[in-house]
Amino acid sequence: MAASGSILPLVLRELCFAAGGRAIIGGVSATIDAGPATIILGANGAGKSVLMRLMHGLLRPGSGEVVWRTPERERVRRGQAMVFQRPVMLRRSALANIVYALELAKVPAAECEAQAMDALREVGLAAVAHRPARVLSGGEQQRLALARAWALHPEVLFLDEPTANLDPGATREIENVIKAFDASGTKIVMSTHNLGQARRLGDEVLFVHQGRLVERAPVEDFFRKPGSAEAAAFIRGELPWV
Repeated sequence: MAASGSILPLVLRELCFAAGGRAIIGGVSATIDAGPATIILGANGAGKSVLMRLMHGLLRPGSGEVVWRTPERERVRRGQAMVFQRPVMLRRSALANIVYALELAKVPAAECEAQAMDALREVGLAAVAHRPARVLSGGEQQRLALARAWALHPEVLFLDEPTANLDPGATREIENVIKAFDASGTKIVMSTHNLGQARRLGDEVLFVHQGRLVERAPVEDFFRKPGSAEAAAFIRGELPWV
């Protein structure tokens, strides 16, 4: 159940989105509650990233609604963060990247650097605090993006294929940070096409196929006995990428 003052639940009502004359999201409805980590699972091209951008507010639906519990836009903006497959790094140090995000969030200037360092320590990057962010490895940049989110203490964290371009070692490090977010009470909403990752990190699965929400189930139920032919084919590795 959402805590008092929570921005959750997030309600999606018949969301549709098209680009270039092609329907990408078609009539998706769901309620995203506080608590369990939600995995948006599907093949590349299924519409997962677009759906997450609609939830986060980066895209406006062609029709349908994205409704948070609170109507206060500023509270919704402050209460959520998103980490992308390829994080955007500013031309400044790792520490300064986080300080800048805290300044935008109107954290008192005297507190910004200490909070930023705490976030870097949380993701194991304190040693590179003063290194230019753009020279960090892909895995380090992704951890920095997570540290930026951690410093802001979001209620909801959207993660769009956060380990898609990383090697197994970096992937494990990112997954450990995501688990720490989850354990701290942050609501995780994450897209992936990786079945193993969905099982490791998720509590529930929303399976998306060709822009439609085909199935929703607890993660173990989804993998043990999928309720749709499309999900069963995807788990077997037989569903073609679209």
